[in-house]
Amino acid sequence: MAPVAMRTAARSLSEALPVSYWLDDPGKPAPEPALTGDEHCDLLVIGGGYSGLWTALIAKERDPERDVVLIEGHEAGWAASGRNGGFCAASLTHGLSNGLARWPGELAKLEELGARNLDAIEAAVARYSIDCDFERTGEIDVATEPHQVEELRGLHEEARRLGLADGSEWLDRDALRAEVDSPTFLGGLWDREGVAMLNPAKLTWGLKRACLGLGVRIYENTRGLDLAANGAGMAVRTPYGRVFARRVALGTNIFPSLVKRIRPYTVPVYDYALMTEPLSPGQLAAIGWKNRQGLGDSANQFHYFRITADHRILWGGYDAIYPYGGKLDPEHDHRPETYLKLAEQFFTCFPQLAGLNFSHAWGGAIDTCSRFSAFFGTAHAGKVAYAAGFTGLGVGATRFGADVMLDLLDGVRGERTELEMVRSKPMPFPPEPFAWTGIALTKWSLARSDDRGGHRNLWLKTLDRFGLGFDS
Repeated sequence: MAPVAMRTAARSLSEALPVSYWLDDPGKPAPEPALTGDEHCDLLVIGGGYSGLWTALIAKERDPERDVVLIEGHEAGWAASGRNGGFCAASLTHGLSNGLARWPGELAKLEELGARNLDAIEAAVARYSIDCDFERTGEIDVATEPHQVEELRGLHEEARRLGLADGSEWLDRDALRAEVDSPTFLGGLWDREGVAMLNPAKLTWGLKRACLGLGVRIYENTRGLDLAANGAGMAVRTPYGRVFARRVALGTNIFPSLVKRIRPYTVPVYDYALMTEPLSPGQLAAIGWKNRQGLGDSANQFHYFRITADHRILWGGYDAIYPYGGKLDPEHDHRPETYLKLAEQFFTCFPQLAGLNFSHAWGGAIDTCSRFSAFFGTAHAGKVAYAAGFTGLGVGATRFGADVMLDLLDGVRGERTELEMVRSKPMPFPPEPFAWTGIALTKWSLARSDDRGGHRNLWLKTLDRFGLGFDS
């Protein structure tokens, strides 16, 4: 980075608060009291992010008489659910190309289920009057290098051949820059229907309020410490009491699972984002972002960006930081060197916004698995269900995961539980030092691929052959 560009990027960060913009909200609800004493219920849900809240809500919608308790180790939505970009996607497979590579025979069904899932999220937002700035704007995958143009065009043609291109539109350079103007844009594929933009923290808080309204008992600042069989049900110990439940659903995602054998299937990857101050009318006109789509560039080390209800731009991604040993540590939530890199890249994308400052800079861990999309299962003779490994798709796919967990706990055999995607597992990550070495080599190879016109080296081709990967 040139010294002048570095100084300009650094100045833009001078007043950025080290907290998620979404969580820095005076309307944030007060936490529910912690559990003190013992509780008994039909269903215990562990985790107060999207996964747990959707599970508790849908459980009550399916059976209003079901007695449901939810415990959360901190406050609802404080982790990934309150720190993400607010892209709520229909895709359950981390995009069409990943789905084609892994489940070609059932991709049409997965696309259908994903579209229905997104429709159900939109319906729930309306039904429970959740004020989360939900906008069905779609998302544009952007090419910023010539080889990415060919890759996106090829993907669009393949989707059309398979009858999966409804609602998608190819945009050439001029058409794309008429939607959002950046000198780096060469073309893009606009999924008009399959992605919504929203305020992620407000969605969490709205789901919490809806759960309480249906009679779910929520205890915050209540960690589940261990899980054990207890007669015909399960018992979970917490710091100040226990919960005895007939069934348990685990929505803890990146946090160490109470079912220890599934821990090797996920690793934490730290992702970082910036939020600008509100754009002036002149700045908005300079970039022409009228239709408010989400955007993501097509590099291996990619950026995601979107415009908020109050005319700020969220700019995140690129760096994906894996801590040695996969240990979660609040110190990893902030990384100034990444913030500086992101700021410089932002002004490369939008030079017409020079002088704009960032108001917030933050990071957090994503639960990443080797197939880039969630996996599911049961333990303790079917009395415990889990869904994990959402790898950046948690805003939308967690609701589908909630349905799957409840199907598994209720013994329902149907279109979800019969899916190969649901019945199979990803490859687990190896122990250290092999995990760190493999991830570091993969990150280096991905960056090299971006710099060499998309050419994938032998390491990446080997990972492709075995269906493994690591993504920014």
